[in-house]
Amino acid sequence: MSGHSKWNNIKRKKGASDAARAKVFTKVAREISVAVKEGGPDPQSNGKLRDCIAKAKACNMPNDNIDRCIKKAAGSEDKNSYEEITYEGYGPSGVAVIVETLTDNRNRTAGDLRHYFDKCGGNLGQNGCVSFLFTQTGLVIVDNPDNDLDEEKVMEDCFDVGAQDVNFEDDCVEVLCDTTAVREVREGLEAKGYTISSAEAAFIPATYTAIEDPEQADKMSKLLDLLEDNDDVQNVWHNWEE
Repeated sequence: MSGHSKWNNIKRKKGASDAARAKVFTKVAREISVAVKEGGPDPQSNGKLRDCIAKAKACNMPNDNIDRCIKKAAGSEDKNSYEEITYEGYGPSGVAVIVETLTDNRNRTAGDLRHYFDKCGGNLGQNGCVSFLFTQTGLVIVDNPDNDLDEEKVMEDCFDVGAQDVNFEDDCVEVLCDTTAVREVREGLEAKGYTISSAEAAFIPATYTAIEDPEQADKMSKLLDLLEDNDDVQNVWHNWEE
């Protein structure tokens, strides 16, 4: 679990440019819109919307922006129907990649992703071609920038709210749980005063793939950049040992 690639990517984005933050806000706004249309604009009765709001706040999305997204979705006449589609493929040097999308046009999204993989020396595959290399689990990231949290107390609190395992990293605590318990664990830890940076169902690789060739490594970085820049892409998981 240590060195989990997705979390490394999240940490790199903490200091991202305004343009990159705008991309993140666009993706979160789309998730909020879907949550509102599915369960209504009240986060007290709409658990999925509560999750989206928590994610938005973890991304430093201003409260005014969040409120506008909810109001816009609640009063929107937009009939666009978004669907969640997961794509799988291999990047350069056989790196396994899983891409979670939220799209209103699956043909456009599939075409874009296939182009990215081809351009960077990889290939988009069929469902199941790489997912067997990952385990899906709930992952809640607790902020610990100064590494001053008491480990014994943190572990006690985490297991008290339903965690299955706890890992201490340099500036955070990784809390693993069942995929169905992510909301319960996040809300439980927030109630205990912890700051949550991320909470989601994560694809954790069983093994990692190293890229020895610098040119292939550059192509893999380019592939990840292209995927993250696409508005339809919500999450990218991979087993590249960077």
